[in-house]
Amino acid sequence: MNQLNRRQWLASLTFAALGAPAYARSLQTTINTQDPARSPLPLKDYEPRSMLRVTETKVERARFPVIDFHTHLSFTDRNAKPEKALFRAKREEILPVMDRKNLRAMVNLTGGYGAALEENIRYWQAPSPDRFIIFTEPWFNKASDAGYQQFQADQIERAKKAGARGLKVLKTLGLYLRENGATGPLVKVDDKRFDQMWEACGAMKMPVAIHTSDPEAFFLLTDRFNERYEELSAHPDWSFHGKDFPSNRELHEARLRVIARHPKTQFVALHVGDSEDLNWVSEWLDRHANLSVEIGARIGELGRQPRAARKFFDKYQDRILFGTDAIPYGNETPQQIFGELLYEIYFRFLETEDEYFDYAPAPIPPQGRWKIYGLGLPESILKKVYYENAARLLGLSS
Repeated sequence: MNQLNRRQWLASLTFAALGAPAYARSLQTTINTQDPARSPLPLKDYEPRSMLRVTETKVERARFPVIDFHTHLSFTDRNAKPEKALFRAKREEILPVMDRKNLRAMVNLTGGYGAALEENIRYWQAPSPDRFIIFTEPWFNKASDAGYQQFQADQIERAKKAGARGLKVLKTLGLYLRENGATGPLVKVDDKRFDQMWEACGAMKMPVAIHTSDPEAFFLLTDRFNERYEELSAHPDWSFHGKDFPSNRELHEARLRVIARHPKTQFVALHVGDSEDLNWVSEWLDRHANLSVEIGARIGELGRQPRAARKFFDKYQDRILFGTDAIPYGNETPQQIFGELLYEIYFRFLETEDEYFDYAPAPIPPQGRWKIYGLGLPESILKKVYYENAARLLGLSS
């Protein structure tokens, strides 16, 4: 006699207890109550609720003062003549949240250039120089012009005199910027026409916040094996699979060549550089003393590898900066929506050892269907990550 499995055994007990006719009627009743016309639940509507009973610590205010090194309070209308700053929020909307959350300062990385930069400095930084810090950006729309190298280096000096405290380089370099407009080949991250710009930043003591590449899944086919299938399906333009795009690794290696060529310039690899490969990022940090990293929009990655992440924070505690990539009213990217809930999640991740909680203030995890675990950093490391490391790079007093 074949051995019954557990489900068959339980079913046989039910069958015996009811009797064959009664059991058959019960089964038919169950089948009849199901709606054969009902469609399967769309994945986008699936919002499972965890049954785990775990500690939930609400951290409403950071334990120590914070510099958010990675925010986007404005963007630049590059088609306007002259360029115009597009503010995402008003100062009176931002400052109360900062005060409640213990944010000493916010760095608006996308401060633009030219007239837009001056507008940002007047609005954000000039009235509250201890609360808002503005970075400039390269004039990429002039990158194909004759004499660009010297022009861009001169613009760094002018931005510094106007009040900018650093340079932000978007992933535009390497993934969007093309020679002679939209049809030419992509401009490489380590293109030497930018060497004078990097050197100028070093001479002006302006840190370079550089975003290169994206999550590795963005470079893979959006299929059933891609863990970011939902995210890429919602934002197909975020995919860099195929065409003439370089690979994730090629992009990072190009940035590393830039960092090696300019040892007197301080670089900050945004988004931890490559948060999915901390061993590789550790190699970068060991090799390049002029490199730091920032954690904005990557606690979803760090928090699902908490043991490796905690070791990473322990070893590189002097070179990790707090950031969120916050965008006021950025509903398209809920993991970056500026607000109190966003900061509470980051503080919980860094300060507590809570388990299995959301990495974004959203009903459905926007980057991938997983949850995260807190690192429970000691106070000595928290002080550095929250404030001291950024203050040192920005030349601020503690």
